[in-house]
Amino acid sequence: MPPLTDLQAMQQALVQAQLAGAAGEVPVGAVVVKNGEIIASACNAPIALNDPCAHAEILALRTAAKVLGNYRLDGCELFVTLEPCAMCSGAMLQARLQRVVFGATEPKTGAAGSVLNLFALPQLNHHTQVTGGVLAEESATLMAEFFQHKRAQKRMERQETNPHPLRDDALRTPDARFADLPGYPWRPNYVSSLPSLNGLRLHYLDIAPEAPANSSPAAITYLCLHGNPAWSYLYRKMIPIFSQNGGRVVAPDLIGFGKSDKPKKDNAHRFEWHRQVLLEFIAHLDLRNVVLVVQDWGGLLGLTLPMVAPERYRGLVVMNTTLATGETPLSPGFIGWREMCAKNTEFDIARLFARGNPQMSAEECAAYMAPFPDAGHRAATRSFPAMVPEFADSPGAAISREAQAFWSNSWSGQTLMAVGAQDPVLGFPVMQALQQRIRGCTEPMVIAQGGHFVQEMGEPIAQAAVQLFSRSN
Repeated sequence: MPPLTDLQAMQQALVQAQLAGAAGEVPVGAVVVKNGEIIASACNAPIALNDPCAHAEILALRTAAKVLGNYRLDGCELFVTLEPCAMCSGAMLQARLQRVVFGATEPKTGAAGSVLNLFALPQLNHHTQVTGGVLAEESATLMAEFFQHKRAQKRMERQETNPHPLRDDALRTPDARFADLPGYPWRPNYVSSLPSLNGLRLHYLDIAPEAPANSSPAAITYLCLHGNPAWSYLYRKMIPIFSQNGGRVVAPDLIGFGKSDKPKKDNAHRFEWHRQVLLEFIAHLDLRNVVLVVQDWGGLLGLTLPMVAPERYRGLVVMNTTLATGETPLSPGFIGWREMCAKNTEFDIARLFARGNPQMSAEECAAYMAPFPDAGHRAATRSFPAMVPEFADSPGAAISREAQAFWSNSWSGQTLMAVGAQDPVLGFPVMQALQQRIRGCTEPMVIAQGGHFVQEMGEPIAQAAVQLFSRSN
């Protein structure tokens, strides 16, 4: 047989490297050649042998020495797929190899020219010829694919143990803060894979119907959107009525609220971003036959959603909210609220609910503070008042004008409007104006003692919604 060429010898070293990779070792292979024939071959095995010295080159040198019966490997050549490290280079020099040929360079540990060059030291009494770059691309590709696979495996392992890791620029309210809240027994659901979330964890309730819908061809999904500074706890009195009458209930916590993650920086919150998260969330769950239930920011954002996919929606329950198009001045009540929030950024949320809802227990009021253990968790409550579009060019104003045209001209579903008459911010005058913009909207249902958070007296509203949408089915 003719003597092996450098390419042929390196191809055999690559075979050894592939064996190492298949065994979970770093894919490095080596062969020792004498007189044109392979006399030894080996692959990396530090893990398998529990030996930090079990590099492919060392193992190949040991085998060759046994074959020749001499620790000196005069006249031998070693072919290795990766530039040898200092340990292996030293062993090669001790073995008196005639020549070393390697494939890919190793910029972190290579001792044949990358980090240092042991083979070029003039003080040594033996000099081994070195050739690099033989099948370098193939060797480097094998290494790259191996480490890509290892990184992917680690990501999968992390996802299995922690499917929603917390981003460095966000906070997460401890679960203990939500233990034993009155009237809120439902298990949490989370998603962090939506493109706009970019790893932030969004919490939502997804409650199946407790009973079949009465003669309904398709079950209704009530999509309940809260506002500031509330969270899905706001709908706890309406959810059982929807569910007991055959409806599925989906109630997300906006990012920054409830059990969802809370970005640390105030400027993380933007109208269009929160809207996009909701659009992706609806598509992710593929919600159909939706009755959109909105109040406060749930309406400011939520009323801009149906025009994107009208076929998903069949009804609207709208309470104490508005469309902020920038065409008319914001209400005096809202201006006062915004000024209060600016002056008192860490206002007592529990006290806010207690003042407007004297029928609530202290424990219920405190539940609204549960998501916010300190000021660091409250970027959203600080940011949202100033985010309401005030002028024609304010972020969110243009999309709100498009939504206004949709509700006036294209909406064909049923609408139930309910107003908490005691609301000084988004009360009866604001809701009357909104009624005129929603095609087919009948006279609002007035909750005389209801305030801004009218869901706290939401049982009759939920009953009316069930009756309306059961009939329209």
